[in-house]
Amino acid sequence: MSGHSKWSTIKRKKAATDAKRGKLFTQLIREVTMAARSGGGDPGGNPRLRLAMDKARGLNMPKDNIERAIKKGTGELEGEAFEEILYEGYGPGGTAIMVDTLTDNRNRTAGEVRHLFAKFGGNLGSNGCVAYLFDTVGTLEFDREGVDADALMEAAIEADASDVIEDEETFTAQTRPEDFERVKDALAAAGFEPAVAEIRMIPQTSIKLTGKDAETMLKLYEALDEHEDVKQVNANFDISDEEMLRLSG
Repeated sequence: MSGHSKWSTIKRKKAATDAKRGKLFTQLIREVTMAARSGGGDPGGNPRLRLAMDKARGLNMPKDNIERAIKKGTGELEGEAFEEILYEGYGPGGTAIMVDTLTDNRNRTAGEVRHLFAKFGGNLGSNGCVAYLFDTVGTLEFDREGVDADALMEAAIEADASDVIEDEETFTAQTRPEDFERVKDALAAAGFEPAVAEIRMIPQTSIKLTGKDAETMLKLYEALDEHEDVKQVNANFDISDEEMLRLSG
């Protein structure tokens, strides 16, 4: 399991009490608005909106906030004009990094993302410079504790998930992007509600990092992840369990 996945697990455990909760709320409101703008305000016919609403509810976002964001997206209320921009670059040790953003000011976001790359030993690249190293994959992550592994595996196979990956703390069902909602619904119907449900860019191969490179990479990863305009960061670094524990401690 890659260091990226381990770092994702650490972040998820912190999210409920972390000071970044406000940032998560801001991002989810933007995502709900964008989803409604691109696919309409009915979650039944707009899978992207439905997923964004599920995430918002999972963080106990007030219903009024969600409904207001939908109305901004459909034009019933006035709202900011957001756009999605994907940045690509390189981190310590030659790692490939994808930064998915949602912004109302592309010049500001580009400058700040470029600054963070430079600050932590990386550099922002041109469009397409690392995208070919990643696959777009639907991921449904389940906490291992209390889960019947055989039943989950069977349900995932029946739902036609692409793969099920397990580590010491989680099970992750992977899907083709177009099958994501269907597999998610099928597993929920079987009694398996994911702790994390999202479409990610998964690296095809990974780069092993240790020592200073590992430490700097995690600082870059966290700095990008904490930026208000950043929705998701994906990278192809691999850091051992021992190194991750040392650095996260």
